[in-house]
This record gives sequence, C-alpha cells and structure tokens, in this order.
Amino acid sequence: MASASHRRSRLKRRMLVGTAAAAAAGLGTGVFVMNANAGPVDLYHQVLPAKDGWAASGSGTTGGTKADSAHTFTVSTRAQLVKALGSVSDTTPRIIKVKGTIEANTDDSGKKLTCADYASGTGYSLSAYLKAFDPATYGKKAPSGTQEKAREAAANKQKKNIVFRVPSNTTIVGVPGSKAGITGGSLQVQDVKNVIVRNLTFAATEDCFPQWDPTDGSSGEWNSNYDSVTLRGVTNVWADHNTFTDAPFFDSAEKTYFGRKYQIHDGALDITNGSDLVTVERNQFTNHDKTMLIGSSDTDSTGKLRVTIHHNVWKGIVQRAPLARIGQIHLYNNVYDTATVNGYAPKYSLDSRAKAQVVAEHNAFKLPSGAKVAKLLSGDGTGSVAGKGNLVNGTETDLVAAYNAANSKKIKTTVNWTPTLTAGLQTSVKNLVTELSSTTGAGVLG
Repeated sequence: MASASHRRSRLKRRMLVGTAAAAAAGLGTGVFVMNANAGPVDLYHQVLPAKDGWAASGSGTTGGTKADSAHTFTVSTRAQLVKALGSVSDTTPRIIKVKGTIEANTDDSGKKLTCADYASGTGYSLSAYLKAFDPATYGKKAPSGTQEKAREAAANKQKKNIVFRVPSNTTIVGVPGSKAGITGGSLQVQDVKNVIVRNLTFAATEDCFPQWDPTDGSSGEWNSNYDSVTLRGVTNVWADHNTFTDAPFFDSAEKTYFGRKYQIHDGALDITNGSDLVTVERNQFTNHDKTMLIGSSDTDSTGKLRVTIHHNVWKGIVQRAPLARIGQIHLYNNVYDTATVNGYAPKYSLDSRAKAQVVAEHNAFKLPSGAKVAKLLSGDGTGSVAGKGNLVNGTETDLVAAYNAANSKKIKTTVNWTPTLTAGLQTSVKNLVTELSSTTGAGVLG
C-alpha cells in the first residue's frame, strides 16, 4: 500500500489537473479551492472535469455548485437530510454536506426504527406470510390476498422513511474526516439531471419485507427493493469516491425459506430506465451480490445508457460489476479482486447482454489460485466487449477469447463506438492494485 504522503501527493496532482480541465471546459475558475501549499480542498463546489467520462457530455455535470447560502446545508440526521433535499420538483441548485453517519431507519425525532415497528398495525408477520404462500399448499402463483396486502403496507411504511428523492442540480458530499455516510437508506435519483454524489459510505441498505415470487426462475426467489443509490431516467450524474457495502449484515447470515435465500439486499448502484451520461469513478464496491445493473430490461432505452466506469475497486462481489444492457459502456482502470470475502463468492465480473456495446480496457483482475479467466465474463450471445490491455494477475490477457473458448453463446469483440471522454486513462496498470487501494472509496477526499 502506498504511504500516506504518496497518497496525498497523487490526490493533489489529480485535483490540480481537474481544476485546469474544468476551466478549459468553460465551467468556471475557482472550482477546486486550494491554498498555495495545496491545503484543504473545497469539495462542495467541485464539478466533473472535462472529458471525465460520459457525464462530461453536453453541458457537463456541475451539480449544485451554483447554490447560494440559503441552499447550502450541513446535515447529520435523517430529518435534516429530508429537509435539505426539499421537493424533487425544485431545481434550485443546492449543496448538501453530510456530516457523520445518517441512520435512515429513524423517525423524525431520531428514534431508531426496526422492521417490527414498520410491521406494527399492518397485520403482517413473516410466519403468517410463510404459511400463506408455502408453495406446497399455495402453489406457484404470485402472492395475493390478506398477507400480501399486509406486506405491501409494511413495506410502504419503511419506504417512506428510507428512500430519499434527490432533485436536479444537487451536490451531496460527505464532510471530510466525519465518517460521512448513510446507513439503511436509499438515494433515489429519478427523472432529474445534473447530480453529484461523493465521499459517502452507503451501508446496510436492507428491505425488511422481501416479496416471494415463485415464478422467478425454476425455483422461485425472494426479491427485495432499495438500491443504495438508484439512477432512473437521469441525465448527467457523477458518483465519485463512495463506498458501497452490505456490512454489517452479510448474505451468508440470511435464512432460507422455500429453498431460497431470504434476500434483503438489492443493488448497490443501479443505472436504469433510460438513464444517460453517467460517470462512476474511484468508488469501492464490496460485500455485495448484485452490484451494478445498467439497463432495467432487454428493452430499456436504445440510444441512452451511456456510462463510464473507471478507477473503481470491486472486491467481495458476486456479480454485476456491471451487468450491462443496450448502452455504450466504457470500463477502464478498474481493479477486480475476485477472492471470496465474507461468503461473497464470485460468479462473474462483467456481463454484456442485450446488444450492449462495452469497451473494457486497461483493467486489473486478481484471481485466486485455481480460478478460471473464462468465469470473469458472462453474456447472452448478443453483447459485445472490445478493448485491450487488461491484466489478469499481472499478465495481459484476452478476456473475451478465454470466455468464448469455454461457452457456446459467444461475446462479440467489435463495438459501434469509440470512447473519446477518457480523462485520466492509464495505459500502464501494473501498479493499479496498489494505487487504488488507498485512493478510492469514501473518506479519502479532503
């Protein structure tokens, strides 16, 4: 791991480069505020640098940098966050500084709420739900009736508390040194534009009331709601230096009902429903199963879903890093550590399907002894993965060739576009694993 002084110098260089890039893009000077000795950085007014992925397209991504003092907030509780976000229809630029960890499962006075609190008064209980929809007696049809309505009522009570709607022209940033983050909550960025989310830890986003679907797959599944961050129908979003984790409650501790795991976690960062022009960089994704979904279905919006994913660390991830559909996705300079962590054993890293056009280049993969390169990819036979310079345990490797040699549904190797928004792309990645271990995730900026 790089020394502290080395880490700081790298970050300072990046910030200075970002300042110049932003100015060149016409986004204004003074975006990154630094003293002559490269001191504290004003994270709250930073904008996405020029050419830094798809989110730099069009007018770029500036978030709430133009916020006045009346729309600049420091929040430490759920109630304060709700007030600062205001109405999702209010597009006035706003900056929200998150200080410390916000617990989403609380009432307006800050009292902790449990799943039992949400279920209270609805008539729902897990034991009654299991009895009502046991496939041995109920059959393989969608749940309906008294207990399903009770589950929905309890779920709606939780949703009202833990889902935070983000308006357009908003910057949400964790205050450096405060262990900033949201526990148990879900940032919903839907049908808006120009949003920045940085320097936050998203942990323990959990659904108290998963729904049983006996028609999901051959054996049925328990399906949960609430991604830690969900992007639906958005344009120009920058997610930078965040940490996503299921901790402290891992899937391995879940019980099994009807032969399937009682899954309380959904996605970490999902990008769906025609979202477009998104840059995801320098985040850490860990201890999670279905991590990032791009495209809600095989018929999501053609011509959109343009996403750049670079300099992220994926470790202890089962799948969807990402699962990509339809869009033009650029993956570069990411680290994929495929060791099993806390019971999260990898199925695959990247899935290209539904005619997705993925360019994956200069990424670094770490495989444990005995793991197969062919397992790094997945696809349905219609998706493409182009690119070069990907290392597996330090050796340049053709990922698609390895996958295609072992599978009948081949991944295509040509795409219909050429990435041009490639700020910061490194063609030499032999030291990437070490570099990103200390320069990604929440708590690094500042």
